[in-house]
Amino acid sequence: MFRSAVPSFALLAPWFRRFAVLLALAALGGCATGPDPRDPLEPWNRRVSNFNEAADSLVLKPAAIAYREAVPPLARTGVNNFFGNLADAWSAANTLLQLRLHHAAENWLRFGVNTFFGLGGLLDVATDLGIERHRADAGQTLGRWGVPTGPYLVLPILGPSTVRDTVALPADYWGDPLSAVKPGSLQTGLQALRIVEVRSNLLRASSVLDNAALDKYSFTRDAYLQRRQALIWRPADGEGGHEGDNASDGDSEDFSR
Repeated sequence: MFRSAVPSFALLAPWFRRFAVLLALAALGGCATGPDPRDPLEPWNRRVSNFNEAADSLVLKPAAIAYREAVPPLARTGVNNFFGNLADAWSAANTLLQLRLHHAAENWLRFGVNTFFGLGGLLDVATDLGIERHRADAGQTLGRWGVPTGPYLVLPILGPSTVRDTVALPADYWGDPLSAVKPGSLQTGLQALRIVEVRSNLLRASSVLDNAALDKYSFTRDAYLQRRQALIWRPADGEGGHEGDNASDGDSEDFSR
């Protein structure tokens, strides 16, 4: 939900990632602990979260609303399918690295079918054929092989993360098919479109969260950490199903206005 939430602002790429890794490593050196042992950097994280909310309200949310107003639902579905298909390729690589061989095969098959028979991924033919999607990223792969989660961390612009997921961000950027798109102007345009498209799919969820009488920061932190923990695959889980494994992470289109 949030991971992708959170998705991944590869558009802003190396500088923020280097900064986040340095910050995470500094946190491991020992900072003042907060009330939640998973979140020793809570005062810092809350400030960054407030900054991110301000940036979202000023830029991302208006852009997402304009996108939904201007682009017909069928076209939005095509855009959603296209980026989901690209994500399937990196998911296939990660499920293979996790030794989830059946899931890796399904992800590769999805990518091949949708690329060649779905007009480059604009049509989700694989789902119609019953081929399941299994989302996976580098942070999950590190978790699969025993790398601990580390403290919760809110990254500037990028949003909720952990030390482990932050360290994995360069690998996710490298494995993103869009990182190989040339020229750079085309890559930037596609990255921006993906960011706006993902944010548009979260408009309803963010509206519910905004109107709820709760601490948004704590709710988001707890949901993110629970979600990420649920996504770490262990051999004992088998490959018949895993909590959250087939979740779209914001890929499914929501036609409501």
